[in-house]
Amino acid sequence: MITLYGTGPAFGLPHASPFAIKVEMLLKIAALPYRLASADIRKAPRGKIPWIEDAGEVVADSRLIKLHLETRHGADFSGGHGPRELGCGLAVERMLENHLYWFAVENRWLEPENFARGPINFFKAAPGVIRPLIIRSVLKKTRRDVATQGQNRLSAEEKLVLVGQALQAMADILGDRPYLLGDRVSGADATAFAFLATLESPHFDTPYGAAMRGHPGLMAYIGRIRAQFFPG
Repeated sequence: MITLYGTGPAFGLPHASPFAIKVEMLLKIAALPYRLASADIRKAPRGKIPWIEDAGEVVADSRLIKLHLETRHGADFSGGHGPRELGCGLAVERMLENHLYWFAVENRWLEPENFARGPINFFKAAPGVIRPLIIRSVLKKTRRDVATQGQNRLSAEEKLVLVGQALQAMADILGDRPYLLGDRVSGADATAFAFLATLESPHFDTPYGAAMRGHPGLMAYIGRIRAQFFPG
């Protein structure tokens, strides 16, 4: 039995972390038995969520977890697609994880109203006397991480243009197909669903969610994936 250490349901999503959503969907695609456990960030092997424990072996980083499931359990995430489609899928995954993700992070964590709607709840377990210090420390690190990505050099309008380009690319790649690469689900769909659903979450007031809802094809796509892999 594989144990997935994630955040659990939050903000209308299976997990607060898109990377945890991705890993859980990969486990579902592979039809591997697993159980969910609440992650303690202080015990995270790489300082991030999620990670898995599999027969005593701890694996962190969603990319390495995917590789572990393929090599250790023979999981096939290709969906039967060829090299060209799989290469396209990998490029899309990296665009979502290393580009689009940071717009969502900035908007969720560094916009005071959105922070109050969601992330602040992660700190409830901290002792009241030191809670403000912990929050300030985490937000300082988040600002530094976001700045490293170059976000702070862009205007709100420029950010929305870049997000719009990425979403249009996703819509063009998906077309009228049921899954990202064609008629069969693949590992790329786990990433695509996780990050698109996170960006669209109505729990937060963001221009990026509104931009997502302007793409009926993408909205139908995340609706199909949710119904198939995360019903209820």
